Amino acid sequence: MYTTDLRTAEEKAAAEKAGLKLAENPESIAELEEIFQARIDADEYIEPKDWMPDGYRKTLTRQISQHAHSEIIGMFPEGNWVTRAPTLMRKLILIAKIQDEAGHGLYLYSAAETLGTSRAEMVDQLLSGKAKFSTIFNYPTMNWADIGTVGWLVDGAAITNQIPLCRCSYGPYARAMVRVCKEESFHQRQGYEALLAMAKGTDAQRKMIQDAFDRMFWPSLMMFGPPDSDSMHLSQNTIWKIKRFSNDELRQRFVDATIPQAQHLGITIPEGIVFNEETGHWDFPDLDWDEFWAVVKGDGVCSSNRMDARRKAVDDGAWVREAATAYAEKQAQKSSAA
Repeated sequence: MYTTDLRTAEEKAAAEKAGLKLAENPESIAELEEIFQARIDADEYIEPKDWMPDGYRKTLTRQISQHAHSEIIGMFPEGNWVTRAPTLMRKLILIAKIQDEAGHGLYLYSAAETLGTSRAEMVDQLLSGKAKFSTIFNYPTMNWADIGTVGWLVDGAAITNQIPLCRCSYGPYARAMVRVCKEESFHQRQGYEALLAMAKGTDAQRKMIQDAFDRMFWPSLMMFGPPDSDSMHLSQNTIWKIKRFSNDELRQRFVDATIPQAQHLGITIPEGIVFNEETGHWDFPDLDWDEFWAVVKGDGVCSSNRMDARRKAVDDGAWVREAATAYAEKQAQKSSAA
């Protein structure tokens, strides 16, 4: 499937643009890597049948599958509130949002499969604990303000991280992210609008908003990943243009956008967050990275509950997958016999 004995038209064009003098066929991995990087530098998309370094394939498979897992696991803390939404409109909005998240998981699993790993294998990696999902979904949603805050902060952080992925060097991932980001933008606005309504309500409702913010703000900053100084993959991911900005750059961008929104809601900003007149950015304290790594290792408040729920969903849906597979096989047999 991934041949290296013939050049594609895109590879030849990239080599010519980079001024490379090449033989008719690649003679070494080093030469292939040179062509590959030339295409990346020229902002061309890498497609599934193109040659790519093993590290590029592995990095993307890990990142896209983790992203897909997060979309699916992210349905659980919100699904818990569908029956308890305060109005019919809020219930309908929440159901639509959860449906969107399922779709995002589908797009992303499909994109990851183009790299050569089956969806079943990716799901097995999640259920075994080998693969991870976003740390934020290891925290509970305790009241309705939490649901609004998930939309505002969690989806807001996701958008900040994901908009640059629309220009990721891998074509299937970049194209999937265009639609994902449009829908996540709706989710962020929906969450903030729900909090605005509560902010105009009672003192008890405003206290709920403050409490939800206090619990979720710091974990939402951890969604961008470890600090740049601790990130093993950052430099190579940037060279390959899988990521366009570093974890710390995206985290700062999110803080700068979020603090004014929090002030508009009447939220009391945590101590240590101050506006820096010289830089034009909001300064904030260092995060509790011990907590972050503990959650990554499965020690989050809801880590075991989330995985138990996911395993149960996989087991409960086994008969559907078996029926769909049997039907597809039967249709294929009819087509071959016709």
